[in-house]
Amino acid sequence: MSVDAVLSRIDEIRTRIDALRSEVAGGTTTTTTGSSGAASSTAFADALSSAADDPLAGSTPATSAATAAPATSVDAGKGTLATGSGATGADVVADAKKYLGVPYVFGGTTRSGMDCSGLVQTVFKDLGVTMPRVVPDQADMGVPVGSLADAKPGDLIVPKGEQHIVIYLGDGKVLHAPRPGKDVRIVDNWYKDSDIATIRRIVPSEAPATPAVSAGAAASSATDLQTAALLSMMRGGAA
Repeated sequence: MSVDAVLSRIDEIRTRIDALRSEVAGGTTTTTTGSSGAASSTAFADALSSAADDPLAGSTPATSAATAAPATSVDAGKGTLATGSGATGADVVADAKKYLGVPYVFGGTTRSGMDCSGLVQTVFKDLGVTMPRVVPDQADMGVPVGSLADAKPGDLIVPKGEQHIVIYLGDGKVLHAPRPGKDVRIVDNWYKDSDIATIRRIVPSEAPATPAVSAGAAASSATDLQTAALLSMMRGGAA
């Protein structure tokens, strides 16, 4: 049974629900037997209504824990990714490039001038992620990345001494605010693993995949719920 067929069936069910409820509300049954039939019809309508409103619910309860979303955080934290904003490493790279050409100003965090950590803080602020202001604190945020070989676009590289911080762009390139007299720019990464104090990943490198629901699963779920509705009607009629 295709998804289109399931949806068509749901529309048909909703039409029947409306008709059943109209008959019950209009008082078409006045005898004891008729009252029992009305109660049965109401139970059937309610059960079908639940099935129609959520045709994909309930068929695989065992998978709910496996597909639960991870805990979210907008503020950067130690040992955790800031997932609450929905930003990814690609977003970090794209936003950082907006500041190319901004002059280096010690302590600056605006387009009129910024330093290396001010650039990092501003980029993540743009993406809805709160970061500390200075390099030593930024170097504690997110999760550690083992080496340059494992670095992904959007990761932060902090050299030993923690006096500077750069944004890794991938393909051996970094973006940073170098020093007075220079501006925000993209250059070849000059750091080796032996030069680096830490590499930090603040947000996920990629957006999480959304699990797809197959047409077969949708049809099976809808069929199960229709069966439950019919059983409810039968129990109501027997009462």
